[in-house]
Amino acid sequence: MAETSKTDAKTKAAAGPAVSTLSFEAALAELESIVQRLEAGNVPLEESIAIYERGEALKKRCEALLGEAEARVATITRDADGRPTGTAPLDPA
Repeated sequence: MAETSKTDAKTKAAAGPAVSTLSFEAALAELESIVQRLEAGNVPLEESIAIYERGEALKKRCEALLGEAEARVATITRDADGRPTGTAPLDPA
């Protein structure tokens, strides 16, 4: 019976939309909520583990979305006379 309640708590804690479908803002908001819950310290151990794991997935989602956004941002390049000549990555690697 105790094992069932642990599984139920984990399932309940990890419930929510698939991380891969969340926008940056939605993922960040959920991640902030998880951090607040964990910092409060009043979440049962099994649920803490489950929401921590979801938090890790949310963090990776945010990092991936930020990486995609950075790749799309470009700076305007100029020639010696200051005329625009095209674009270049914001932070060339």
